[in-house]
Amino acid sequence: MKKNYLKRSLWLAAILLASLGVRAQTQTTAKTAYDEGLNKYYRIRNEDGKRTERIQTEYEGKIYKMEWVNEKMTSLYVDGEKVPEADWSKYSEVTRRIRQEIKEQAKRNEEQAKRNMEQAKRNEEQNVRNAEQAKRNEEQARLNELQVKKSQDQAVRNEEQEKRNAEQAVRNQEQAKMNAEQGLRNKEQAERNALQAQKNAEQAKANAQMIKDITDDLVSDKIISDTNGLDEMKLNEFGMSINGVKQSDEVFRKYKEKYSKFFDGNFHYSRDGIIRGQ
Repeated sequence: MKKNYLKRSLWLAAILLASLGVRAQTQTTAKTAYDEGLNKYYRIRNEDGKRTERIQTEYEGKIYKMEWVNEKMTSLYVDGEKVPEADWSKYSEVTRRIRQEIKEQAKRNEEQAKRNMEQAKRNEEQNVRNAEQAKRNEEQARLNELQVKKSQDQAVRNEEQEKRNAEQAVRNQEQAKMNAEQGLRNKEQAERNALQAQKNAEQAKANAQMIKDITDDLVSDKIISDTNGLDEMKLNEFGMSINGVKQSDEVFRKYKEKYSKFFDGNFHYSRDGIIRGQ
């Protein structure tokens, strides 16, 4: 039960860890996984060759706040009280478990993302096969109709053969009808798929433009330093936060009025490309 609680408290941090790539040692970067409601977070910063990790979370009824620089712990707080370095060894197992949970969850997320991509590829291949089958069905229907005509011609020449041919013609017509209906359904499905793909592309374009507009406004209002400074944004009817920092009521009202369509429900954007709203 306690292990499951730890997993819930660090799920945002694990998702972030899975998405971080290797950066140049001279580049300054900062990423934050932040649970605003419970004040739990996991932050990584790379600056001048130093990799700094900060975690604050709840584990077994206590609040832990810790920091590492280049894999070496530099500070530890338990329930708001600073733990002397001489006593860090008493908490080594707890801190190890917390970091291990983050890394294991990140690995699971990465594996799931890979499986999702593979499934998407299989779905695309199946769509191609369905289209090819629809084409074969249409050709088969045409051949069946031709066979009906040949059977009818043969019926004229031989009455007995005519009876057998007529029965065969009925069966062929039924099969042709089923093939034609199937071909129509396949065609309609293909049209719906194409329309949905177009809608998805249009929505993605609109989302990208909306995020660009908001980012430009944030730079103009000096809330972020440049257009690459937006990592996460949360908007709802109660407030607004940028990169985990809650904004003033004045800023909130300004953006709520300008982008009112996104305040009908909760709206959440993060740099990994996820946009959620009503």
